[in-house]
Amino acid sequence: MEADGWDLVEDAADADVAVVNTCGFVEAAKKDSVDALLEANDLKGHGRTQAVVAVGCMAERYGKDLAEALPEADGVLGFDDYTDISDRLQTILNGGIHASHTPRDRRKLLPISPADRQGSAASVSLPGHGPAAEEPQPAPADLPEGLAPASGPRAPLRRRLDGSPVASVKLASGCDRRCSFCAIPSFRGSFISRRPSDVLNETRWLAEQGVKEIMLVSENNTSYGKDLGDIRLLESLLPELAEVDGLERVRVSYLQPAEMRPGLIDVLTSTPKVMPYFDLSFQHSAPGVLRAMRRFGDTDRFLELLDTIRGKAPQAGVRSNFIVGFPGETEADLAELERFLNGARLDAIGVFGYSDEEGTEAATYDNKLDEEVVAERLARVSRLAEELVSQRAEERVDETVQVLVESVDDEGVYGRGAHQAPETDGQVLLTSGAGLRVGRMVEAKVVGTEGVDLVAEPLDGSLGCSEEAGR
Repeated sequence: MEADGWDLVEDAADADVAVVNTCGFVEAAKKDSVDALLEANDLKGHGRTQAVVAVGCMAERYGKDLAEALPEADGVLGFDDYTDISDRLQTILNGGIHASHTPRDRRKLLPISPADRQGSAASVSLPGHGPAAEEPQPAPADLPEGLAPASGPRAPLRRRLDGSPVASVKLASGCDRRCSFCAIPSFRGSFISRRPSDVLNETRWLAEQGVKEIMLVSENNTSYGKDLGDIRLLESLLPELAEVDGLERVRVSYLQPAEMRPGLIDVLTSTPKVMPYFDLSFQHSAPGVLRAMRRFGDTDRFLELLDTIRGKAPQAGVRSNFIVGFPGETEADLAELERFLNGARLDAIGVFGYSDEEGTEAATYDNKLDEEVVAERLARVSRLAEELVSQRAEERVDETVQVLVESVDDEGVYGRGAHQAPETDGQVLLTSGAGLRVGRMVEAKVVGTEGVDLVAEPLDGSLGCSEEAGR
């Protein structure tokens, strides 16, 4: 958009058009998205803002239905509108009407066989993906300062919105799994990888901007490369990313337990600068519930996987999310989940109560639990999870951790250890911070805990020294 002459402003009240990115999965996120659109709409008539436009997954998933249900939005743009978004916004700003799309199952836009997808992807809008190019193309001469060029003559550009030392990098989009509770594949489409050169080029640019840690994100990182002819491509890409000048950490999010393989575990636990961090999507551990979810595994197999990981990296960080109250879940199933949680020693746990997602297989199941039962089980497992992650944090007392400093202010110096992902897994409070600044790596000894958070004392030589020595 900036390359087309638009200016990004800090305050929405200073914008001609407010573009609201939305989420289309789970009710709480949908509500937040609607609230954000209504908040933006309140700006009209009180400032410069003339139009409010919805983009993102909720806009894609509901299209014209969202436009009809939410007249406060002057436009609802789906993924196919992104390549022409400047024209779309200008039309709306000029008082014109852009007809919102009729939603469709995006899994049907690409070939069923992953090996056939890359050649077909050029005709499908894939947010975050650019046209493939064998060699990086030079940036346009009039590219505004601070924008990241990517390969391809019209590839997506990137601007950093803050000075954080951490940034996400998109690895792939879509998902081929058919979990019975999940609607995401229907509006995000089939799985397709970004090319390694694109991921590397973006990472190099981020490092030049001062980023110290990248977080690789997608709906399923363990599938990376299968549509490029190499299901083990992540194992070769991670060491290359770790060698990018200026980068201190590479972290991988969202791994499928059923797709974990020995080689990937080896790379994640033994490669310098690649964090031994495992964001494993367990969802449950009772075999019957997992089968109903169209997933695989059980308590003992999951515990064996964790034993394998910790046998190679004892301090590895592990987090996961779980759904309780799934249709047909029995008290015995819940007890099996609790057995797993008690044995898993997870660093971070997210617990969600089941609710129907329209268009999913699970929404058609008969044996639904009463809402009161789901709420009770959610509260019960959430209490257990809070207790267990606090215990796991206490196990780390006396460990030495490498802390990436993320904030330095009157409230203290905070950062994260290798086992903690940004925003979701807790943080580390340093007991002293003389001479520290955001982006520094500090070696520290854990001396206490505050729930899931750690309190750590910087070791001699970590403070008041050069950045290089601080590493």
